[in-house]
Amino acid sequence: MLNSSTETPITRTESGTVTRAGADAGVGTCGLPTEIGTDARVCADAGTETSNELSEQPVPPSNQPVPSSNQPGSSTEKLEVIFGTDGLQRLRRARVMVLGCGGVGSNCLEALARGGVGTLICVDKDYVSASNINRQAIAFHSTLGKRKVDVMRAMILDINPHCTVETHDTFLQAASLPEFLQAHARSVDWIVDAIDCVSVKLALAEYACEQGLPLISSMGGGNKLHPEFLQFADIYETKTCPLCRVMRKEARKRNIAGLRVLYSSEQPAQTQAREGATRADRSDLGTMSYMPPIMGQMIAGWVIRRIVGIDADER
Repeated sequence: MLNSSTETPITRTESGTVTRAGADAGVGTCGLPTEIGTDARVCADAGTETSNELSEQPVPPSNQPVPSSNQPGSSTEKLEVIFGTDGLQRLRRARVMVLGCGGVGSNCLEALARGGVGTLICVDKDYVSASNINRQAIAFHSTLGKRKVDVMRAMILDINPHCTVETHDTFLQAASLPEFLQAHARSVDWIVDAIDCVSVKLALAEYACEQGLPLISSMGGGNKLHPEFLQFADIYETKTCPLCRVMRKEARKRNIAGLRVLYSSEQPAQTQAREGATRADRSDLGTMSYMPPIMGQMIAGWVIRRIVGIDADER
């Protein structure tokens, strides 16, 4: 699926927005201790930092034209059975922004691409590491050291060469988030929060509430074992999850009226920190191979159903 035997050529451009090929870009994660299924990283001291380097579009697996959806063998024929032609057209016109390409975000993006979403905006500032391999859709030995948004773009275009992929190799902080969203999220149909920095998650929820942006947010998947405990709820209706507890408290302080989240009501597994590790290392935080992917797929399903008009009244 992914071939790392050759490096992707890099060219310069004056624009950070790319059609199909996408800009080399994404939202960096932050080192505040949370339990989302992405790696914790340290936010940059500076504001939003965006790369304008562009990579050429990966060559599709076949140079044959993609069959129309009503032909046998089309990549969307099974979707059309459920959604019909009108539903497929809605998906092709849709724009979805996913903040974070880690365990939840990368699997969500893969499902959105396979689900026929026409424009995907990927935001992350991280590189693929060995510790990502157990749960991230873009993590292979062949992709180690590569920028997550580069690998994500290649995967999306390999799934759907007709998808428009916009990528941002960007650290987001609470202070710089509104400016970034004003520039890139004005016309999106949905925003998926798959980042692990509490301050940025709160800033995003506050801005989305003020501006009326459709937002779905992923909560903690760390040290969780049972996906059957996963459920969608308003943040004020959540229970058990330590990250939800923090988010509820801080959301009330910011007068956030509501926030739709995917969370687990399971009690986190008891683990031991690595000897000599500091609390900031979070060496006691583990992640099962299946939990973040299931969370990402569930969120993709939430978004796709609402784009085509199923469960549209349930925000």
